[in-house]
Amino acid sequence: MAKSALTKGDIIDGFVIGDLIHNGGMARLWSVSKAGIDMPLLMKVPRIGEGDDPAAIVSFEMEQMILPKLSGPHVPQFIANGDFAAQPYIVMERIAGASLYPWLEALPRTDAEVATLGAKIADALDAIHRQDVVHLDLKPSNIVFRETGEAVLIDYGLACHIHMPDLMAEEFRLPYGTAPYMAPEQVIGRRTDFRSDLFALGVLMYFFATGKRPFGDPQRLSGLRKRLWRDPYPPRALRPDIAPALQEVILRCLAVKPDWRYQTAAQIANDLGDLSQVKLTVRAEKLHRDPWTEVIRRRFNPEPLGLHKPAVIAGQYADAPIVLVSIDLDNTTPEREAMLRLTTQRIIETSPQARIACLNIQRINRVALDTSLDDAGHNKHVARLVQLKGWAQPIKAPEGAITYHVIEAVNPADAILDFARSNKVDHIVMGARDSSTLRSLIGSVAGEVAAEAPCTVTVVRKRYSIPPTD
Repeated sequence: MAKSALTKGDIIDGFVIGDLIHNGGMARLWSVSKAGIDMPLLMKVPRIGEGDDPAAIVSFEMEQMILPKLSGPHVPQFIANGDFAAQPYIVMERIAGASLYPWLEALPRTDAEVATLGAKIADALDAIHRQDVVHLDLKPSNIVFRETGEAVLIDYGLACHIHMPDLMAEEFRLPYGTAPYMAPEQVIGRRTDFRSDLFALGVLMYFFATGKRPFGDPQRLSGLRKRLWRDPYPPRALRPDIAPALQEVILRCLAVKPDWRYQTAAQIANDLGDLSQVKLTVRAEKLHRDPWTEVIRRRFNPEPLGLHKPAVIAGQYADAPIVLVSIDLDNTTPEREAMLRLTTQRIIETSPQARIACLNIQRINRVALDTSLDDAGHNKHVARLVQLKGWAQPIKAPEGAITYHVIEAVNPADAILDFARSNKVDHIVMGARDSSTLRSLIGSVAGEVAAEAPCTVTVVRKRYSIPPTD
């Protein structure tokens, strides 16, 4: 029979109970050890005593289902679990690094700190979203960092796996979550949209950038519902030195309607990695909340949140991919350039929210010194950026959808692959030389990239006539 409480020295399925690490409202965390397992371990045990919240049991069942399905550096490694017939528990890796929670003692943080932190958390969200899990309880106490720097998301008791039963939704009608971080759609019962986590990330960045929570800490459902129609003070109204680009990112995350936010965590990480590339809108310079006339209109004529549409994570990533178009400016032909443009245009037409990263690799010598100026005294890097923009000029794309990148590298294939991995690229498009054959392609840049890429690779060849461009 399950114990309502454990004590130090108890042995459960070979795990020796150590110190009590955390005594939470829904579960307790114990340090444990077991012969044959060399890493630090934690055991999570639900609170099942008299008067404990029954949601703790359901939440624990959710985590028992979801955590074993997750892998990678952004989640604690699952070790073992026990069911309610004997003793319910989850044993997992104990992360050695620091928690984000102590950061709350020294707010606000600088733009650089907020952007770096936000990008790391976005990377972690991207990792679990691609494994079909929505966290739904992102907050500082649920974020820790490995000693190698990666953000790790913990506590999946309120999470939802879109291919598994959602026991929390089936058994409870009130929304569960942490009030300051809950997205509007969570407040009204929707738990299957991973963009809810992007809203929570926006709340967290706002809090760390200003020292204030954008929606306070409401304790009643009526207070939670206000975020469906009342916007927060813009961050720059509270801290004027915040960069417009950072405010743009934060307020886009905090949009009421999920369709108005970023569509993937990878896109957020991409923007936070280089704020100079962020497309600025009126959000960037906003210094006041919306007027009461607009608030009243939204209050009594709320924007539909698209609740009739099921949220499918894989589909959202398909609609908003990050696409790397590798352009060789040194060895190209008008036909090859036109083919690459046509392929890129078709991607934009089928995925209007795609982010296109035009990349050129400026090959440098392995040993000999390279100069930054050409024979005419022009900066080579700047010249290539101008060429890239000229190449993309005929492409019809939404404003801000295309970014331009020039990277110096000895090995172009390695540089392309590094860019794809670090920027969560979903699709690489590149050209093959007209004279290439299957035998020569194997040893080409395109062949190396196709063999090692972490994503889809399209190698464009001339197979049909190209329509003229304007």
